[in-house]
Amino acid sequence: MITIVSHDAGGAEILSNYVLQNKDDYQFVLEGPAVPIFSKLLGEIKIKTLEDTIRNTNLYLTGTSWQSEIEKLAILTAKKSQIKVVSFIDHWVNYKERFFYKDQLVLPDEIWVGDEDAFQLAKSIFPLDIVKLKSNPYFESLKSYFKNLKLGIPSSEGFNILFICENISDHAKKSFNDERYWGYTETDAIEYFFKNLEKLNITSGNYTFRPHPSDEIGKYDWVLDKYPNFPIQISNQVPLFEQIAKSDLVVGCESMALIVASLANKKVVSCIPPEGKTLGLPQSKIIELRSL
Repeated sequence: MITIVSHDAGGAEILSNYVLQNKDDYQFVLEGPAVPIFSKLLGEIKIKTLEDTIRNTNLYLTGTSWQSEIEKLAILTAKKSQIKVVSFIDHWVNYKERFFYKDQLVLPDEIWVGDEDAFQLAKSIFPLDIVKLKSNPYFESLKSYFKNLKLGIPSSEGFNILFICENISDHAKKSFNDERYWGYTETDAIEYFFKNLEKLNITSGNYTFRPHPSDEIGKYDWVLDKYPNFPIQISNQVPLFEQIAKSDLVVGCESMALIVASLANKKVVSCIPPEGKTLGLPQSKIIELRSL
């Protein structure tokens, strides 16, 4: 029996697609954004507690989260019970921080990554023998989806801009007790984007802001108030890949969704301000607004 442990959205997308593509006996320890993601893809799921799974598990497969400690507790539980545990990293940033629990580094038996860039980065941080390069099941699913769409056809409704919001300040506050730890916040990035539209040759368009799953409802209402002359809607009710498919330009900071957009051959821009951190995504795929 394989036990899947997941909380944050990025890891949940990968692990739910892994389950879909790899037939086996599974049980699930899910919290937060992972619950609707798994349910949408796999149907009704019986969710168990970590304690309920110890006696009949021969492998724990976890994501990595900043919003929750559940995956780290799964690693500790597996180690204590001498059960193999594997963590699939879903991104390209903050690798070591993903495995700190109460100021101690807690590593699984194996760390899986889904592309060559992540593989090289992980090998530079973790013991070489535990880092494994695997196919990214979420990306494989998206490639198949986008392949069957007619992408790149201009919309009759005008130029569509999708802004991927990220909960940067809360993440930095929780991880480092400083919401400006990376030199900027999500508010800074949005304001920087609007101040530099001319660099992207944007004179008109429709703007959709997609809140992060961890954002509180109404968090981005200030955008509507500050930029009343722009046709802006705030929505994450439509699946991400559908929003990307309907967009001509996808903007964000360093969300995995920017890589997803690049898989769809969309123009992708990172709007991390000049005072912000170095872009952690594979840079060949992303245009940096501050470099234009």
